[in-house]
Amino acid sequence: MEASIRSAFLSRIARLTVLCYLRLMTPASNFYAVILAAGESTRMGTDKALLPWPPAAPGSLPTGQTFLSAAIQALDPFSERVIVVVGKNESSLAPVIYANGASLVRNPDPERGQFSSLQIGLREVLSHGRDAAMVTLVDRPPATAASLKALCSAFAEAPSEVWAVVPEYKEKHGHPFLIAREMIEAFLKAPPTATARDIEHQNLRHVSYVAVEDARVAMNVDTPEEYAALSQQVVK
Repeated sequence: MEASIRSAFLSRIARLTVLCYLRLMTPASNFYAVILAAGESTRMGTDKALLPWPPAAPGSLPTGQTFLSAAIQALDPFSERVIVVVGKNESSLAPVIYANGASLVRNPDPERGQFSSLQIGLREVLSHGRDAAMVTLVDRPPATAASLKALCSAFAEAPSEVWAVVPEYKEKHGHPFLIAREMIEAFLKAPPTATARDIEHQNLRHVSYVAVEDARVAMNVDTPEEYAALSQQVVK
């Protein structure tokens, strides 16, 4: 009898050890990254996804990278797969997406707005059997590896009541953010007229903000002037 009890006890300890190990695994094994890139970039006048990154300073040569390729390469080491939501720009973005090992899903009606692209991307995540996602926008410099690591660690260690982990730089919230199944469902159940910020504010008690020393997470690049200004900045 004692041998039987000891065997059952050791078996239980082994199961608990496995569960603890799975909880501490790199989140790259269980969530997808989603890049929203279906916008028409009307204020920029050209597709922001294909803008050179980093911007070439006067007298320097471009690196051959774009906002889109840089975003994919930044997120790839931290996620199982990178999905890019495209719109009418599918034909121009597809070569960049596939060349960098990502996949795409098309928003058939991008005029409905960015939130519709978010919902399409998240449905694609669920269709692949994943319950969490890292979401970012294509029209901003990619976050640093240190920031992404900090966000992933915070997400992996978060208690069950935390549905989202959002980066914060000097009190400004930004991207990419990570969301669990509960927040994915909240986004998908929202009306098409909603925004991600609306849903975030409705669920603030379930959101954890992580301070990072990375100005990129809070940058917006919507106009030629904002893009030109990047070449005058030292973006680390």
